[in-house]
Amino acid sequence: MAVCTLLSFIWFTILLLIQPYPASGSRTLSAIVTNPPPLGICASAVTKYGYKCQEIDVTTEDGYILSVQRIPVGRHGGGDGGGGGGRRRQPVLLQHGVLVDGMTWLLNSPEQSLALILADSGFDVWIANTRGTSYSRRHVSLDPDRPEFWNWTWDEIAARDLPAVIAYIFQQTGQKIHYVGHSLGTLIALASLSEGKQVDKMKSAALLSPIAYLSHMTTALGVVAAKVFVGEVTIVFGLAEFNPKGDDVGRFLKGLCADPKVDCYDLMSALTGKNCCLNASTVDVFLRSEPQSTSTKNLVHLAQTVRDGVLAKYDYGNPAFNIEHYGMPLPPIYNLSNIPKDFPLFISYGGQDALSDPKDVANLLDDLKLHDEGKLSVQYIKEYAHADFIMGVTAKDVIYDKIISFFQRNQ
Repeated sequence: MAVCTLLSFIWFTILLLIQPYPASGSRTLSAIVTNPPPLGICASAVTKYGYKCQEIDVTTEDGYILSVQRIPVGRHGGGDGGGGGGRRRQPVLLQHGVLVDGMTWLLNSPEQSLALILADSGFDVWIANTRGTSYSRRHVSLDPDRPEFWNWTWDEIAARDLPAVIAYIFQQTGQKIHYVGHSLGTLIALASLSEGKQVDKMKSAALLSPIAYLSHMTTALGVVAAKVFVGEVTIVFGLAEFNPKGDDVGRFLKGLCADPKVDCYDLMSALTGKNCCLNASTVDVFLRSEPQSTSTKNLVHLAQTVRDGVLAKYDYGNPAFNIEHYGMPLPPIYNLSNIPKDFPLFISYGGQDALSDPKDVANLLDDLKLHDEGKLSVQYIKEYAHADFIMGVTAKDVIYDKIISFFQRNQ
């Protein structure tokens, strides 16, 4: 049941992108909108506001070429971000969640989008796009039409994508990096830090809607979806790529919406929780580039996290296969209590979040209970749900200003 609940969340979250607000009339679903703009993130969402922006390719050790955007200065300059004549700006890396890409940090106006707020506040901003997203896959040397391209989970994002991007930024700037992650972007940072990796190149991390444990995730639609599933998604679809815009996924979603107990018109509240602070124009921008593909194997891995109640590497489902990959019959655990006690962490979570449930965040905080005094800052926002942290029009005053203060304290 828990496995199905997570997968139902992911699939129904895609539906909320199709029809994000209540509507009257037919229950027929409209089509998911558009592919990402071909010009790239800089031209589509940054330079048009007067910011400098660079499109950069970063190659992982296993051959994926990731698209990274750099916003070296704010609209009014104040440093070149590269060690030239101006003062050196502290680099900040923004990491998106699952089924989306780096555009999620640029959905609102410059005064409301975290990436541009950070640039205007004196930081050297870098935006990552993981493997599988459109901005990265269009450059990749591997063939995205072959199953091997999609043979990865968030284990590889934590072990390959994150180190490649951080190493590149560190090399270019010569400075340790502040990190901001949302949802899955928090998971890969926690996993990496728990293994003692990237600590030498990271200065601090701000984790929004943190995902580590998922046992208490809630969704009003999970029960109906659970009745549909007979196994993990590889059995349901037999696909290596989970493409939200594809026909196979679309037919499945429409089938679930045919159930009279399922309301496919108010999914934002039912699945992410009741977001307090979104507006229609933000969602319109969101729909121009999202949702993105991910690997089906990645969704299975997330489902295993729900099912098993622990944070572990991908389970190949057979002791012999696990021994082949890990040298042990069960996949290794990510022990979050191993995160260095003196590493500065800022954690912000919402009381209405149906994915990053407060009970699961409490389990994460329990792992961090021995963190050094003054090195762990925790913010609880009673009215916030999952999408408010990146799309909320009040997020600057509620969260982003606090992140900037946190970074400034840990320079």
